[in-house]
This record gives sequence, structure tokens and C-alpha cells, in this order.
Amino acid sequence: MPPELWFATAALMILTAISFWSGAHHLTMAVVLVDVFITGLLLHTLRQPGPPPTLDAQARETVTLTGCVVDPPVFYEGRDQFVLELAPGARARASIYLRDGEQPPALAYGQRVELDAQVRRPRNFHNPGAFDYVRFLARDSIYWTASARSAANLRILPGACGSRFWSAIFTLRVAGLVRIEKLYPGNPYAIGMMQAILLGDSSKLEKIWTVSFRRTGTYHALVISGLHVAVLAGVLLFLLRIAFVPQMPALLLTALAAWLYALVSGWSAPVVRSAGGFTLFLVARYFNRRGRILNLLAAVGFAILVCDPEQMFDASFQLSFLAVAAIGALAAPVLERTTAPLIAGLKRLRDTGLDMHLPARTAQFRIELRLALETLYFWVRIPVGWSAVPLALTLRFCFWIWESALISAMVQVGLALPMAVYFHRVSLSGLTANLAIVPLLSAVVPLGFLAIFTNWHWPAAIAEIFLRWSQRIAEAHAAWEPNWRVPDPPLWLAIGFVAALLLLATLANASRVWRWSATAAVLSLFTILLWHPFPPKLEAGSLEFTLIDVGQGESLFLSFPNGKTMLVDGGGIPGLGRRKPRMDIGEDVVAPYLWTRSLRRIDIVAASHLHADHAGGLPALIEAFRPKELWVSAHEQSEVWTQIEAQARAAGTRIIEMRVGGGAQFGPVQLDVLSPAADFVPGHDPHNNDSLVMRIVFGRHSFLLMGDADWKVETAIPLARTDVLKVGHHGSRTSSSDDFLDALRPPFAAISAGTDNSYGNPHWDVLERLALRGVALFRTDEDGLVTIRTDGHKFSSETWRQLHREETALRNPQ
Repeated sequence: MPPELWFATAALMILTAISFWSGAHHLTMAVVLVDVFITGLLLHTLRQPGPPPTLDAQARETVTLTGCVVDPPVFYEGRDQFVLELAPGARARASIYLRDGEQPPALAYGQRVELDAQVRRPRNFHNPGAFDYVRFLARDSIYWTASARSAANLRILPGACGSRFWSAIFTLRVAGLVRIEKLYPGNPYAIGMMQAILLGDSSKLEKIWTVSFRRTGTYHALVISGLHVAVLAGVLLFLLRIAFVPQMPALLLTALAAWLYALVSGWSAPVVRSAGGFTLFLVARYFNRRGRILNLLAAVGFAILVCDPEQMFDASFQLSFLAVAAIGALAAPVLERTTAPLIAGLKRLRDTGLDMHLPARTAQFRIELRLALETLYFWVRIPVGWSAVPLALTLRFCFWIWESALISAMVQVGLALPMAVYFHRVSLSGLTANLAIVPLLSAVVPLGFLAIFTNWHWPAAIAEIFLRWSQRIAEAHAAWEPNWRVPDPPLWLAIGFVAALLLLATLANASRVWRWSATAAVLSLFTILLWHPFPPKLEAGSLEFTLIDVGQGESLFLSFPNGKTMLVDGGGIPGLGRRKPRMDIGEDVVAPYLWTRSLRRIDIVAASHLHADHAGGLPALIEAFRPKELWVSAHEQSEVWTQIEAQARAAGTRIIEMRVGGGAQFGPVQLDVLSPAADFVPGHDPHNNDSLVMRIVFGRHSFLLMGDADWKVETAIPLARTDVLKVGHHGSRTSSSDDFLDALRPPFAAISAGTDNSYGNPHWDVLERLALRGVALFRTDEDGLVTIRTDGHKFSSETWRQLHREETALRNPQ
């Protein structure tokens, strides 16, 4: 721990006390802000994790693990998954793949088990813009993944472990999940969606069901969040009050219920924060203090800073915190100036004696309404007493629509920057979609829990109806919502946008000129953020070859001297059989990297061949980057091709089948297709020899991209000296023969392969053949992202590992 940080913290605290007692309040505020910042750095430093625990096992080695089940199993698509605690602070996420006819083992929290499984450490995709999956798991003390091929590999041991408290909590959670399955038999959509909405279990949630919600910015209503706590707390408080429970006991019971819900729903950070906020509201009411939203937000934020400063860097915390801040700092002042005085005037509308106790604007509004009612009486002879209540209810509904629209707009603007940075989406249709979807899904929550507690089918049926209405509304909005994908904004734009939002919040009660000026600044920067009129980050005059780290798959990015861009393959997850991958490599790995390069369009996308590890990510990439052309090799009809073709036609992309003799000229760069042959018949070769093989020549340098082609293609294509070889088939032993390498004599070679992959690629034979010829080898499993550039005369290269080492050296110069 640096002693300077302790000294700075202590000095600032002393300075804060001196400025407070001296009465220099402006100085006190400034010092307090700096003090909070320094304290946060101190806490963050103190909470830095130590080295991860070790396990005496090689990657993919089968070992026997003994531990305690601390997260009950989730069963889906032939796989049982649970968390196994091997020692305090050392956990593994275990998966059991069931054979045909096998039943999932009966596991519950607190059981001691023994499991024969292959273990490996989780690994990130080493590309700029990649999600830190390792750190995400480490926050839950998960440091390994373990996989077993049969339920026979699991043995339940005698005795119990864990705590009785958590055992009771997980018993309630599992009972709720089971009850939902019984309420919706044979209805996977309702089961998956209701389990996610009510209890935060997304294991059965299909990605296709949520696409429209994500595109319209309404996905927050599906996942467990503070909205759920607010709805449940409101319903419970209403029931307790109509049952004549006094206010403070009712608030206390509601707060306890909120914390119980946070526990049962998985103790997710947004729910915990919401339960904490409601508790602070309860404390404020106990001391007869008005619960101001920004004060509550500040208190929750300070508690998070003290208890778990790591959450400050969590996307869910930032989104929920900023959403509430936008409501309190941006929407609330507008509502206080517009509808709040009018809504106050709707209470006891016919009581004229109340007017003198209200502000002038409110009293005037009440008088005008009564005059309107009397005028209505002279027209249609409806008594004033009969029309007052309907008029008040109608106006309340109109005011609610206005307030909901304003809050939705302010939240959308307030979250625009983190949505662009984390999800590369900024939704416009969410302004109206939220107006319908949020109330519907808010109603689903109490109806769903009513069905769980009572086992009644009618509330479950109504909840499903509301759920499907929400789905249709989201799909309707997504149909006209432009599929804007926003690249990473430049730093100056991010800083300027945040500053404009802070300025608007500060000037909320200033003169109209200042408010409109700040609003214009926010909207201008918001438009620039959405439009993103910034050129891609490409090196002019150079040919770039980048091998993106996609694990056991392949994706290449090419940029040409004339500014044209090309993507060869989009990665994917191989070997899953019938099981659908939980991750889309194109959407979740390749696209984020391209967005860090400020790319919104790709000129050409090429599918070397249609195996899942090369083409699985292409549908999402075609949708996101709308290429002008799609190059494909000779192929048969398949499920992968059906998805790619449909997406290409939807994007207006021209589909071109490439064979020998095809290619293109990109300024001074010539690209030629060397394989497949003109007479190649798809399906006659069971291997990978339908791959596109391409040679790229720029100046005196050349690149050879082999796809997954093996020795049979190597002997059929014309060979010439090559500077950079993209090794075929991930370095499989069936590629890169001695004669082939002798003919090419490449000084550089690159292999795309997953760390510790089950295929054993790259094979040691290939590595030895390359080493004997002195080839400088780049590997994505060791180097991460690999980039090689040439101006036609000289080469330069960089890898993720190289850059990461330089950053580490800068952070730790000693």
C-alpha cells in the first residue's frame, strides 16, 4: 500500500475539518469532493485481489474435484451446470453433458460432491474492446471451468456443507423456478421469459426472444432490476395499507420483503441497490424527512463506494445509477415546472376553500377547470359533481403519458454514452416503446408472483398475455427502428457530452435562455454521438492484415491502401452439435473490435467456407456492417448458409460465388482467388477443400490466405514465394506440408487457434516444420490479436500481447 495515499487521505480529512469549522463552505465542498475521490482510490487499492488460486492440473486434464455445491444446477439443452466450491474463495463452474437417455443428477445447494472432469482456466478474447470475462467470473470467486461427459462422473458424498441461511434462500428460489415450469407446461417461451423476469434465471432465455427488446432499448424491463423492486414494493405496500397496517410497520415489512427478493433473485447488484435505496427512503420517512431522489442516489453511491468500489466499474451499476440520476437531475426539474403544480390542483377539485392554501398557478388551474365544468353543464346539462371525477382522471392519465414520455426521453439521453460504449446501440424507438412495454411488464411481475404463491393459472395466463403483447410491441418498433450500431466515440466527444449533461442539470432552475442553450448543446452532441461522422481508424497507404482472436475459429480483417475494407470469416463456435451456442462470436467478439476502429461499414465480407467456426458469426456481422458484397466459395445448402443468405438479402448485399480466376483490384493491391477450382463439386470432398484460397499482392510483398484447405489444395494451386502465410486449418497436421513451405519460403506465418483447444491445433508437426525454416510465427492463442502492415516495401507488426506488456510496464515501471 503506497504510504503517499494514506498521507493524502489523512491530510484531506484534516483540511476538510479545518475548512468546515472556519465556515468556508465553498472550500469545504471542493475538499469533500477531492476527499471522496482519494478515499475511493484508497479503498480500491486496499481491495485489489491477490493472485488467483492454483490447481494442480494441466489444461483439459481430467481430475477428480471434491467440493460443495454453492449454486444449484441449471439444466438446459442436455447440460447440467452448477458452481462447485473447492475451497473458500476458490470455485469452479462445472458442466455435465448428459448422454442420450441420462437424467440430470438431483443436486441442491449444500451437497458435497465428487466430480471427474476436465478443467481449464477461463480466458478472455485478447482484442481491443473485448469483455473482461475472467474478471467477471473472479468477482464471484470462479477461477476454473470443469466439464464432465456423463452424469456417471458425478458422485454425491455424505454430509452437508454451506450455510443453513443460503440453503433456505436457494430452496425458495428453486421452488419458484419449478412452480413456473408447472404453470407453463410445454411452453418454453413462457418458462424462459418468466424465470428471467421474476427470478433472474436467464438459462432458458433464448437470444432470439430478446433481440427486439435490445434493439428498442427496452431490454431493461426484462432483466431483474430496480424496477421490479419498485413494482413489488408498491403493490405490497398498497396491500398492507388497505389491510389497515400502520404506515411505518408497512414500510418496514416492505423493506424486508425487498431484501428477501434481492436474496431469492440471485443477489444481483441492481436489485441490491434498489433494496438499499428503499431502505434509505424508509429511514428518511421515519425521521419525517422528504425522500429526494438525488439524495438517495448519492447515499447509495457512497455506500457502494465504501462497501464494494469494484461495482463503480460495472456496466449494470453505471446504467442504473445514471438512469436514476437522469430522472432526478433532468426530468424532475422539468416536471416540477410543468405538471407537478397541475396534478396537485386535481385533488378535491370542487373544494373551493382549498384554493387559498395552494400556489397561485395551481389555484388558477383549479378555477379554470371548474369554469370548464360549468360551461360543460350549460352545453350538455351534466352536473358538475358527475363530471369532476372523470375530468380529473382523464387529466391525470394525460399528465402520466407526458411524464412517462419525458422520463423515457431523459433516460435515453442520459444513457446514450454508456449504451454506445458498452452495447454500441442508441435507440430512438425506445421513447415510445417504453411507454407501453414498461407498464405491461411491470404488471407481469405482481401477476407472476401471485401465480407462484397461489398456483392459480389465471394470473399466469394474464401475465403471459401481457408478455406476448410486450413482445409484439417491441417487434413492431424494431421493424422501423434503424439498426444503428454506434462505434466507440472519441474521447473529446464523451467528455463534452458528459459536461453538457452536467451543465444542463446545474442550470435546471436557471433562466430559460440558459436552459435552452444547455439543452441545445446536449442535443447537438447527442446527434454527433449517434451520427458518428468520424473516419475509420485505418493507416492510409498501407495494406493491413489483422487476425482477430476468436478462439477456436477464424476471422481476418483486411484494409487496403485505397481505404477499402474486407472481412474474411466471422468466427464461430465449433463442435456443439445440436446445442445452440450461448455466444455469437460475430456480435460479441468480432464486431466490438471493428467498432473500436470506428468502422460502421465493411465493403466486402468473404466466407472462406461454411463451417461453424468460420461462418457462424457472419449473419450478425452482415446485419451490423451491411457490406456491399458477400464472397462465398462453392457450397451446399445448409442451416448456416440459409441464415447468411437471408441476412445478406435483407442488408441489400450482393452475393458472389468465387472460384479460380476471381478476385478484385483495390488500388495498387491485387487480390486473386486460387481455389476452389472451376470444376469443384460441393460435397464430394468431406474435408475443408471448398475453402477460398486467396493471394494478395502489394508492391513486392504478398500474403497467402489458406482458409481451412489442406495438402490436397496445396498441391493444386500455383505456388510462389510468399511473405505472410495465413496457415491453413488452424495449423492442423494435414496442412503446411514440407514441399508447400519450401515453395513459399515465408518469413512470417500466422495461425488462428483457441487456447488449449480439444483439436490439438496447431499440431506440433506443423510448428516444427515452421521452426526448422526460421519462420516468425504469430498465434492468436498465445499472442491474441495479430496485425501485420506493409507499405509495399517494409513490414511492421504488433500483437495484443506485445501491447499488453507495454501497458503493464508503463503501469509498473519498477
